[in-house]
Amino acid sequence: MSLNAVPHLNFRGQAREALEFYRSVFGGQLNVVTYGDFGMPAEVPGAKNVVFGEVVADNGFRVMAYDVPGPDEPIATGEPTTRREHGTTITEERFFLSVRGESVDEVAPIWDGLADGATVIEKFGPAQWAPAFGMLADRFGVTWIVDVAAARA
Repeated sequence: MSLNAVPHLNFRGQAREALEFYRSVFGGQLNVVTYGDFGMPAEVPGAKNVVFGEVVADNGFRVMAYDVPGPDEPIATGEPTTRREHGTTITEERFFLSVRGESVDEVAPIWDGLADGATVIEKFGPAQWAPAFGMLADRFGVTWIVDVAAARA
């Protein structure tokens, strides 16, 4: 038996758009079920919102998302909460997603895709602890780290 932790992102009406964006970045298959698919009348506000959505890619990437029912206020602002400390930018978000690959060539296209419309927190490039590292908040306000696994001595 094996277990996998899969990030599950919450949105207010943007889940489909976010999932389509992540599929464009990571590839894979998009699966979306709306509240309407579960029987909510089409004329009810939110019937087209996502009750279950996921992107599953052959490379192992997987993310789930849905639209939280309720008021229309956005959950994420798109602007990460950060501070500078000892010359380093530190995010104060409660969580962020990490995509780690084995080479710069493997993860650079992921960075480029996520960076479209994003707020860059730490520019993607060489770091003391890894051949490449970068942090950004994507256009939906989700904070991502993209890096290359460093060989351990």
